[in-house]
Amino acid sequence: MRYLWAALGLICLALAAIGILLPLLPTVPFLLLAAFFFARSSERLHNWLLSHPTLGPPIEDWQSRGAINPKAKRIATLSIVVVFALSLLLGLRPLLLGIQAGVLGAVLLFIWTRPNW
Repeated sequence: MRYLWAALGLICLALAAIGILLPLLPTVPFLLLAAFFFARSSERLHNWLLSHPTLGPPIEDWQSRGAINPKAKRIATLSIVVVFALSLLLGLRPLLLGIQAGVLGAVLLFIWTRPNW
């Protein structure tokens, strides 16, 4: 079972790395999942992830206080606005736009109601 947890952690870590480059793919949720899976599979991988200078702080902020960095909030908001604007430009059907607006609005509400660091 440990190998399965480790494999899932590595997949989540890869998705988080892709999310750094692609604004539509969230990075931190995949990092949180990777930390969860590594905690169950490999203490060494878990410690490496938490002590990583770039990847570790958002995980620790979330685990200790449920907090999101204000810069990350702004980047997420900008990404959501760009995605919705693209949907408008593509002329998606009003029903799809409504569903998208509702889901993205809920995501923004969640993000902005979390404490800062």
